[in-house]
Amino acid sequence: MKKLLFILLMLVSALGWSQNNALFNQGKEHYKNGKFQDAINSWEKILDNGEHSADLYFNLGNANYKLNNVAPSIYYYEKALQLAPADADIKTNLKFAENARIDAIEPLPKTIFKRWYQNLAGFMTYDGWAITAVVAGILFVLFFLSYWFANSEGKKRLFFITSIVFILVLAVGLTMSYQLYGDMQNDIPAIVFAEQTEAKNEPSLGGENAFILHEGTKVQITAQEDKWVRVLLANGKDGWIPASDVKRL
Repeated sequence: MKKLLFILLMLVSALGWSQNNALFNQGKEHYKNGKFQDAINSWEKILDNGEHSADLYFNLGNANYKLNNVAPSIYYYEKALQLAPADADIKTNLKFAENARIDAIEPLPKTIFKRWYQNLAGFMTYDGWAITAVVAGILFVLFFLSYWFANSEGKKRLFFITSIVFILVLAVGLTMSYQLYGDMQNDIPAIVFAEQTEAKNEPSLGGENAFILHEGTKVQITAQEDKWVRVLLANGKDGWIPASDVKRL
């Protein structure tokens, strides 16, 4: 019975892959012929089937960019970048799409500590830093024990200094893994899809207008209340806008 279920599962998976592959190629053919909306329709069916990839999002971004769909093009390039953060083509096309936005938001200047943190964060994910901390902890114990049982003064000095280095690495690893995990949990980016939306100082239509946002602007969602979300901009401004006006990445 288990073998039969496994075979059926493999057949269904193969059928789904074949269908998605056909839709992807169909979309590419539409794109070559300048039928950009038809290409989008084909590729979106793949998303509806529960399949996604950096290539799929990249192509959806390209097709929407050809149709001057500002928000969808930026959204799909951002989705592609999440899956392939080092891809130069995605980064280049995203910059072109961002040039079509109305809002020009200057980010807050970074402090030297923020720059240090971001440089360290670029080395590894929180998992990587956690593993580094564990390895450093084990090495610290080994070198400290070696220092404790060493006979010569020279070896004691070497093992002691090395153990101090590893305990510092342990502290940095723990701090970075904890901080990066918290950043990941609080990181809720979104793209404004409404042509124009007014940010309020409270989650209510009766609230005072704080600022106006236009389609394609990237925001961070920091809170949600009923049908409103609180968004934070790169320049430090924040306000409440209808949840229906943004699409989470």
